[in-house]
Amino acid sequence: MSSNQLTARSLESLLGEWRTTGAAYRALADRIRLLILDGRIPGDSRLPAERDLGARLGLSRTTVTAAYRELRDAGYLHSVQGSGSMTRLPDGPGASGGPDAGGAAAVLDLGQAVLPAWPGLAEVAMLAAADLPTHLTGSGFDPLGLPELRRAIADRYGARGLPTTPEQIMVTVGAQHAIALLARVLVNRGDRVLIETPTYPHAYEALRAAGGRLMPVSVTAALPGADAGWDEAALLQTLERSNPVLGYLMPDFQNPTGQTMPVAQRERVLAAAARQGTVLISDETIAELDIDRVGDFTPFAASADPARPDLAVTVGSVGKTVWGGLRVGWIRADPGLIRKLAAARLANDLGTPVLEQLMVIRLLDELPGILDSRRVLLRAGRDRLAAGLAERFPEWQVPQVDGGITMWVNLGRPVSSQLALAARAQGLLLPAGPRFGIDGAFERFLRIPFCYGPEQMPRALDALALAWESLLRHPLPDTGYLADVV
Repeated sequence: MSSNQLTARSLESLLGEWRTTGAAYRALADRIRLLILDGRIPGDSRLPAERDLGARLGLSRTTVTAAYRELRDAGYLHSVQGSGSMTRLPDGPGASGGPDAGGAAAVLDLGQAVLPAWPGLAEVAMLAAADLPTHLTGSGFDPLGLPELRRAIADRYGARGLPTTPEQIMVTVGAQHAIALLARVLVNRGDRVLIETPTYPHAYEALRAAGGRLMPVSVTAALPGADAGWDEAALLQTLERSNPVLGYLMPDFQNPTGQTMPVAQRERVLAAAARQGTVLISDETIAELDIDRVGDFTPFAASADPARPDLAVTVGSVGKTVWGGLRVGWIRADPGLIRKLAAARLANDLGTPVLEQLMVIRLLDELPGILDSRRVLLRAGRDRLAAGLAERFPEWQVPQVDGGITMWVNLGRPVSSQLALAARAQGLLLPAGPRFGIDGAFERFLRIPFCYGPEQMPRALDALALAWESLLRHPLPDTGYLADVV
């Protein structure tokens, strides 16, 4: 059975305005193919039956069957007895991560905006393993986390101007686990939820899966002629008029725009949330990856209304600073909410692995030095990418960012999905702009990470240049997928 069943109605919503002046079956196949490559239709998803989708879209069953056949011939669908048509990514050169038989280079995946593992991680793992015997007398199950790690995390907040006790900390299996758990506990079906747009895709997926009605507020990258940052008027209006139960923000080096919310604006937003009783989640997983920012990082919750500290919730992790494979994150919240989260968590998992927590206890002592080394890598990567884009794509608008790991580049025309598809043919995986929007949009934008080293970036720029050239010479059918929104 499929791990994800798409109804005709849900697929229609994803398709947007897909029709062109060409053959309907080809236009439909092109749009579904882009959605698969972009990750908006996950792999191993079951597409709706041809008859159901045809009825929903006002097409004949024959047209939908022809579109599915074209996708199947290209390797994007496969048939499973009793399960219908299932999506997949076709095999290609380097798809397994290494060279193909002809020696082609491996596929370069820039969809993963992550730094390489910190070089000292293996040594820390060995030292943590030596600490493990003292923890083997218990069950190993703990929804809250090791007391010594909770204390260490609380102390880091305190050192940054946000007094915190261990009772305000829960250790999670990474930041994504923390966001999903908060969504399950705080959101009931139909509740309004404030969210930035563009934003981190897995966050809005978790909030939507919990039943939230998403209320998007725009964030603009620092591009020529643009008012960079959050649309504060819309943000405050959404809080005051829509009365959302929850809001999800990335106030420092927002993903994907790279913007940071000024302190005065944070205070106004938190005050408005306090008046409405809205819980604001601050995702600070990349907040300390600054490059040019003046002054020390201060947690978002430090600006919270002293009368309502329970409404400011923080999510953090070591996934972006140390290594993505070290699945340890945390939630800082009011002790009452922490207790609710712990009770709800037991229905799905029994706690964070002990050995990884022991590693993070040691890593927190090393974190100032780790962050210094990361800033050096990120500064070089940002400057390298900005120079490369300016040289090869002078018509693109490249934003100024002073931290984080990504650039939100304006392509000047609504072809992001088409460019992502063309780039894959050159061995480069990049998510298209609509991956970061709510129900589409952002076809003029492309998120490009600059956390990769000097070996990968020239390859990526070469592949991107070839893809752009091929797109200009042989453009794919214009899908018009909400292209006029931005």
